[in-house]
Amino acid sequence: MDALFKSVGTLGAPKVGELVSGKVLSRRGPYIYIDLGACGTGVIYGREFYNARDIIKTLKTGSPVTAKVIELENEDGYTELSLCEAGKDKMWQEAEDLMKSKTPVPLFVLSANKGGLVMNWQGISGFLPVSQLTAKHYPRVEGGDKGKILSELQKFVGETLDVTILDIDPKESKLIFSEKNVESDELKEALSKYQMGDVVEGEVTGVVDFGIFVKIEEGLEGLAHISELDWGLVENPSDLFNVGELVKAKIINVEGGKVSLSVKALKPDPWKDFAGKFKKGDIVKGRVRKIDRFGVFVEIEDFLLSGLAHVSEFGSEKEMREHMELDTVYHFQILNLNSEERKLSLSHVKEGDEGKE
Repeated sequence: MDALFKSVGTLGAPKVGELVSGKVLSRRGPYIYIDLGACGTGVIYGREFYNARDIIKTLKTGSPVTAKVIELENEDGYTELSLCEAGKDKMWQEAEDLMKSKTPVPLFVLSANKGGLVMNWQGISGFLPVSQLTAKHYPRVEGGDKGKILSELQKFVGETLDVTILDIDPKESKLIFSEKNVESDELKEALSKYQMGDVVEGEVTGVVDFGIFVKIEEGLEGLAHISELDWGLVENPSDLFNVGELVKAKIINVEGGKVSLSVKALKPDPWKDFAGKFKKGDIVKGRVRKIDRFGVFVEIEDFLLSGLAHVSEFGSEKEMREHMELDTVYHFQILNLNSEERKLSLSHVKEGDEGKE
């Protein structure tokens, strides 16, 4: 049969895994023969009569067929075809097209776990991560308690959400969805009123580990990330903000239906003042606010800005933890200062040179 394929010239033989088209020649018991033109004759049989039974019921002599090549030449000399596999390929192609076009699809929420929501598209299991929920649906759980997050997510089970396909994995038969890319007409209209640089005032609707949600107007919320709450080191947004209070913020980005806010942008920039008074090599006083394996995070006295004394400046993590105490003021030398990138590298000045307070 391969000789027949080769005689076709530029057409050549189809490859295993490729889709081919033809017409039904005949049906003989549990076999359906397909005319593949210059590529010979194909056959559909076996489990296909169960897996693709809905399609097979509709086939008659002359019916057009698209199938996937399973075997180029079986023991009877026919090209073995699969309607079921062709259907899967078409389905994954449709999923890829939807992903590229970011076309919203309404999907039913089957279940929830601590990481997000489980959904199903065309029989393929998919997942909507918590991080891909809109601000409206994001679980507002202070402290990030996973049990409470799951409780909030379970409220969506049985509901239908409009989502887009964010990623596909045909080999694992998995889909990842996103709710963030879906913009309703109401949201588009609301977003059209705002642009980068605008100052807005709104009510704090949620305080979470990574920032605060602010209601700008009905149906429109913005997120002020923890890094945009203050010039100093913020470990817990709940120390600064409460749900229900009014806050002013500057819009620093509007993209993909999301509004990013900055509270600190409306406050004087301490980096400009600091850079005007200090330079590399100078000694400054700072209070230790956080210690982790990367180093010591230091809040500079009289300035609402933080610097880092890297663990390498202490020799080892053990030595660093032996010499540094939280909420204690030490003297540090400036190793590097970049006010534009908001970066300050420090080195601890040992006791005896400047000491601690």
